[in-house]
Amino acid sequence: MPAADQTDPRYALANERTFLAYERTAVGLLVAAVGALNLLRDSWGETLLGVALLAAAALTAVVGMHRHRQADAAIREGRALPASSAVPVVFTTVLVLVVLVGLSVLV
Repeated sequence: MPAADQTDPRYALANERTFLAYERTAVGLLVAAVGALNLLRDSWGETLLGVALLAAAALTAVVGMHRHRQADAAIREGRALPASSAVPVVFTTVLVLVVLVGLSVLV
């Protein structure tokens, strides 16, 4: 692994692409939230779905930034990447939202 002052740009760029993937997911969830809040029937279920999508968008953006900073520090210091629960958290959040969307369509 390169010295701390000679960070391999490929690692830094891969970390940046991963961060941007988290942010794209957050933007997609935000768009879905706006759609749910503005286009669906006015009921508590659809409002709850929209708020849940907003919360998921914020969570995904925060988790992505936290993970990016962790990985960036590890890359620059030449140490192994720390373990992260970011992917399971985002996956579980999106899975719960898929179930909520399915239930809102069926009800």
